[in-house]
Amino acid sequence: MTKKIKRIGVFTSGGDAPGMNAAVRAVVRTGIYNKLSVFGISHGYEGMIANEIKKLGKPDVANIIHRGGTVLKTSRSEDFRTKAGRKKAYKNLQKHKIQALVAIGGNGTYTGAKVFSEEYDIPIIGVPGTIDNDIYGTDFTIGFDTAINTAIEAIDRIRDTADSHNRLFFIEVMGRHAGFIALNTGIGSGAAYTLSTEVKTDIKEIVSFLEDSKTRNKLFNLIIVAEGNKSGNANSIARKIKKMNPNLDSRVLILGHLQRGGSPSASDRVLASRFGYAAVETLISGAKNKAVGLINNQIVLTEFEQAIKESKAIQDDLINMAKILAM
Repeated sequence: MTKKIKRIGVFTSGGDAPGMNAAVRAVVRTGIYNKLSVFGISHGYEGMIANEIKKLGKPDVANIIHRGGTVLKTSRSEDFRTKAGRKKAYKNLQKHKIQALVAIGGNGTYTGAKVFSEEYDIPIIGVPGTIDNDIYGTDFTIGFDTAINTAIEAIDRIRDTADSHNRLFFIEVMGRHAGFIALNTGIGSGAAYTLSTEVKTDIKEIVSFLEDSKTRNKLFNLIIVAEGNKSGNANSIARKIKKMNPNLDSRVLILGHLQRGGSPSASDRVLASRFGYAAVETLISGAKNKAVGLINNQIVLTEFEQAIKESKAIQDDLINMAKILAM
């Protein structure tokens, strides 16, 4: 018979994402509603090892739903990769009589949770928090909507300068292993070209496109480049194109960590709240070693093993649409 859970912990790990606070808030309030004691663990797995654990009440999560980043802080932990580190973390959880965990983060967070859950038979439910939107088992991750809106807002401002000076701008967005941000930003900003991580870049094709644009009196262009593009980052692509066409007046802008910050969008606040609520309800039901997700607007559960190993592909029709709309 499964032991009834009375005390749970929640933490954020890996890169921060707008909306993480909304998820923490939902976990705490849903837990308290179900008469659970909820503990916040600061600095992710590192804080678990350092015993940075405190009980949270409703006042602790008041007025945080609109804040970017994470009030619980986050970090990456090399010590947690070791058995000794995980043993210390578990002992600290035992000190607080914590019986289950909600882990908010990305692939690395899930990997740590899977190992920890299996090693100590502790129920853990994952919540997908990453702006990259690259986690299998969910259509959207916390922070993705805010990140693309932040990028598009910046690009809308750049467009004014590009138009005024008849310039070509290469704009690099985040996406080391997946091109979801690049592709959606490209479509949403009306970019002339989008270079994601999934599609091979043909430099000659881009140069030809730019030359054709000039004959059509389109004197400025915006090209979105994912940081993980296989042909190079924005600076590298710009140099290659400049070498083939020295007459192009181009500039490079790297949005970088700007995309991580800021107040979460309404969509991210609602999504994160749904995930936090579902995570607690899932723990209460007796499930463990799973991640919550949203597919076709329905909450689903995916085994950590599958969420970690399976890759999430961008739809081909979205890639084709981006090409057609950019003509």
